Amino acid sequence: MAGITNVAFRQLCREQGAGLFVCEMITTVALHARNSKTDKMIEFGPDEHPRSMQIYGVDPDITAKAVRRIVDENLADHIDMNFGCSVKKITSKGGGSAIPYKRKLFGSIVQAAVDAAAPAGIPVTIKMRKGIDDDHLTYVEAGLIAQDAGVKWVALHARTAAQRYSGTADWESIGALKRALDIPVLGNGDIWEAEDALRMVAETGCDGVVVGRGCLGRPWLFADLAAAFDGRSERAMPSLGEVASVMRRHAELLTHWWGKEREAVTDFRKHVAWYLKGFPVGSELRRAMAMASSLAELDDLLGKLDHDAPFPQANLGQPRGRTNAPARVVLPHNWLQDKDDCTVPEDAEHDDSGG
Repeated sequence: MAGITNVAFRQLCREQGAGLFVCEMITTVALHARNSKTDKMIEFGPDEHPRSMQIYGVDPDITAKAVRRIVDENLADHIDMNFGCSVKKITSKGGGSAIPYKRKLFGSIVQAAVDAAAPAGIPVTIKMRKGIDDDHLTYVEAGLIAQDAGVKWVALHARTAAQRYSGTADWESIGALKRALDIPVLGNGDIWEAEDALRMVAETGCDGVVVGRGCLGRPWLFADLAAAFDGRSERAMPSLGEVASVMRRHAELLTHWWGKEREAVTDFRKHVAWYLKGFPVGSELRRAMAMASSLAELDDLLGKLDHDAPFPQANLGQPRGRTNAPARVVLPHNWLQDKDDCTVPEDAEHDDSGG
């Protein structure tokens, strides 16, 4: 998740529970061009293993060059390719979730990554959506193409690009993809609690789950998931004081990563509302935390919380992070006319994007 899953947040999640934690999505162009912001985003902790890097690209040649850099410089142990972005500025240029519709171009991009990673034995996986909209579903065909290219698993966010983050994820599509493929299929969409993960696996037959928004302000969700898949019933229900300790740890890790306290605490601000969701915290205190600029200031504000306040169980199972309404997917002119067109989209990624 862009702006979220940096090395600090991944370490925090690893401290809470098990899982494979993927870095922020970066563009292949920026990686190949050695953009300094991108190089900061692909940093991993000294004890982080496996190192999982998520890339986004639209050009097979540039994708191959970016992956060769990963191989030559030993930058990662796993490469995940993101074809799920539904943001207008990406799809309007023919990138993100628009790419799988162009099946030959999609296959060429994935094949380029797999071939470039093969000499180092680095596994390549993909994440995608169901399709552009309900009239242009691509997930089964794209999954088969990716499987033929040699990817090790396919993760499906069970929404179309047009749905964005609205409504309910269509878990039946995960089951359909699982039945169509021989390689593992991971399910994504509406995993808010560990019980959701167990239910998704039971209902779809998928081999695992991918968590996105569900861990925002709740890194201990990974402890719950580890317990659930191990058959244990315990679940984390931290008091507000325990949440405050996690918040302080998060800000501390960000400070270490950024190397500058003000920038780190400023970066932390976006997490405040997620951590405090459902807890009895006044608007003035919330607002002050969302404007903090130093660890000392944050410590003072965290100390004003009611540390004995229990976990708000009424909030269990509720969506977190982005929620929005469905919208028409903006695509390049005539994008839908020819599924076999291999023309590389123009201006769909930049070497100075940093992501």
